[in-house]
Amino acid sequence: MTVDDKNIKVLFFGDLVGRPGRFAVRDFLAAIHSDSLAQVEKQVYDFIVANVENASHGFGLTEKNYNELFEYGIDCMTSGNHIWDKKEIFNYIDGADKLIRPFNYPANTPGCGSRVFETENGVKIGVINVLGRVFMSPVESQWTVVKDEIERLKSITPVVIVDFHAEATAEKICFGRFCSELGVSAFFGTHTHVQTADEQIINNMGYITDAGFCGAAESVIGMDYKTSLNRFTTVVPERYDVADSNVVQINAVEVEINSTSGHTVAIKRVFCYTDKSKKEEENEK
Repeated sequence: MTVDDKNIKVLFFGDLVGRPGRFAVRDFLAAIHSDSLAQVEKQVYDFIVANVENASHGFGLTEKNYNELFEYGIDCMTSGNHIWDKKEIFNYIDGADKLIRPFNYPANTPGCGSRVFETENGVKIGVINVLGRVFMSPVESQWTVVKDEIERLKSITPVVIVDFHAEATAEKICFGRFCSELGVSAFFGTHTHVQTADEQIINNMGYITDAGFCGAAESVIGMDYKTSLNRFTTVVPERYDVADSNVVQINAVEVEINSTSGHTVAIKRVFCYTDKSKKEEENEK
């Protein structure tokens, strides 16, 4: 089968939260190649994307963790408003060719807001990361700046993926439909860390409002329950801590895209739990 008539399989991981999220993804990717995880089938993906803005202790991304995630098999790392939380990001982001920061930051912002990747079988994939503006810090309007960039990517490849990092559900749905009309292949919402059950194909574009998160299942969207409770009940600022839990969860979305038309032909949510303590017990036997 030639590149022109091949469908490619893309896996998108929702926000990785801290070490539990990184290790959950590491173990998941190892398991799908060995067929050792009961909840998922053995799979081969052509392209793997993960949102990593919370990957280093819940806030930002260190260079060490960036390199680790690449070694796990992640081809592209998208981000969001927390990408700047680890100040060392400014030392390496311009040379991090797998990492994308939101496109609608001002033009002089370090890093790149979109990139074109190429799979092992020669399919080019454009990826653009975008921030929402409702209940978020002010950035350039995605409605005015993203259209030209999507069209530029479409001039290079028919396969274009958008990670829209936003708070408001209505903004995600509306911007998703807007992107579908521009010929985007797949649109993944991120940021709220709760996987939505609305995966669908809109105007040939794979869509989900939020892909969810990867990390500690016994948590408040990946963060420690007691810390979160104190913040809500006292309204006193307190630093969030990443939750430590034996049970971790994977939230991801799988799409199959025709590499000639750029159309999504299938979409499926991926959701599973893994109990680390039981896994350790099995390894000891």
